[in-house]
Amino acid sequence: MNRICTICARGGSKGVPGKNLRMVGGRPLIAHSLQQARDSGLFRTLAVSSDDARILEVAREWGADHVVERPPELASDTAAKVPAIRHCVQSVEAKGGERFDVVVDLDATSPLRTGDDIRAAVEAFEAGDADNLVSVAPARHSPYFNLVELDGRGRARLAKVADPPVMRRQDAPACFDINASIYVWRRDALMNGADSAIGANTQVFVMAAERSIDIDSELDLRIVEMLMEGRA
Repeated sequence: MNRICTICARGGSKGVPGKNLRMVGGRPLIAHSLQQARDSGLFRTLAVSSDDARILEVAREWGADHVVERPPELASDTAAKVPAIRHCVQSVEAKGGERFDVVVDLDATSPLRTGDDIRAAVEAFEAGDADNLVSVAPARHSPYFNLVELDGRGRARLAKVADPPVMRRQDAPACFDINASIYVWRRDALMNGADSAIGANTQVFVMAAERSIDIDSELDLRIVEMLMEGRA
């Protein structure tokens, strides 16, 4: 199976400025994903896509086989991620003259995952017949029990109501948070599918909560650093 690992890292970030190059656990944030991909032992090709020249430079320093300059229209605040992954894969294929079977995208802001997580997710995916896979973690809040939205009058209501209503959290159906860590596609499903990671034939891979923190704020960054210190 010919697999490519992509890591898509924009230069702009509102919550944590310059976060993909922030030093976390003694190395730039993006370097953790590159190392985890190598640790998995699954890939001959690691590719990093970015609109930021410094990110691409650091990615090369930390082991990326290919760096892909992302077009501005795929790097805006409103641009979806899936088209950027497609562009990255197509660019590497055109340059190297090869075609990949499976595409694995690692979010650069999830430094607590392990090579074992990646390997287990890909093995589970390749053993089945799903079009794609997303990693998840057990949801901290249930839409059936303690997750609310506001109605037209600004009053709270449960986001999802079961029949009969759920009275205890333990009785609620299992729900999961997409943890923004591992995404896997069959190449043709990625190229010909929608711009969403969730489709009609999407598989999930459940990861432990302590390895599922996605850095989107300074608080997330502090929590990750604390957990890394504990792991060390």
